[in-house]
Amino acid sequence: MRKLVVVFAALALAACQTMDPYTGEQKTSNATTGAAVGAVAGAVLGAATAKKGADRGKAAARGAAVGGIAGAGVGYYMDQQEAALRAELEGTGVRVRRDGDKLYLIMPGNITFATGRYEIRGDFYPTLNSVAKVLKKFDETAIKVAGHTDSVGSDSSNQILSERRAQSVAQYLRGQQIVAGRIQAVGYGERYPIADNGSDMGREQNRRVELELIPMQ
Repeated sequence: MRKLVVVFAALALAACQTMDPYTGEQKTSNATTGAAVGAVAGAVLGAATAKKGADRGKAAARGAAVGGIAGAGVGYYMDQQEAALRAELEGTGVRVRRDGDKLYLIMPGNITFATGRYEIRGDFYPTLNSVAKVLKKFDETAIKVAGHTDSVGSDSSNQILSERRAQSVAQYLRGQQIVAGRIQAVGYGERYPIADNGSDMGREQNRRVELELIPMQ
């Protein structure tokens, strides 16, 4: 059984080495990684649930095939969404980050909000429109809108400001015909800085909104 699992994992991972267009390096796509995980899980489950006396090898193979397809589905879907977002947001100042099957859009304060304000800057609307365009197409992802502030001001005022910033972006996306049930807005105040609040540049980076895109499957 152990040998079968190793074989299925090796075959799935070797199936699709791709070139990362942003780094120029060879990598295993997220879809392939998902397929490998699904294949291994399917193989284990298939063999474990095989009836006594049945060919466990065949049962494991069937399980691996089903699990691999399911695992690759989510990874492939997020691969396609990531590529679409990177194409739409190139040169806008919004950073796209991938973490497994989750995507993060980091929208820094210098392009989203003025200091101490929660109204979206007028020149940021075209960028949000580009985001909405992709989110409407890829409608199988939940959207968590998280607001963040720098450390200037009191904790309580920053908490309220971060919530209002998140709500501003969430409301705008709803206005672009993104289904309201997909969107959650939260504020984290100044609790999660990504740069030094001791400098203007650092505070500008901390004053941000992040969109976390989570597959609903």
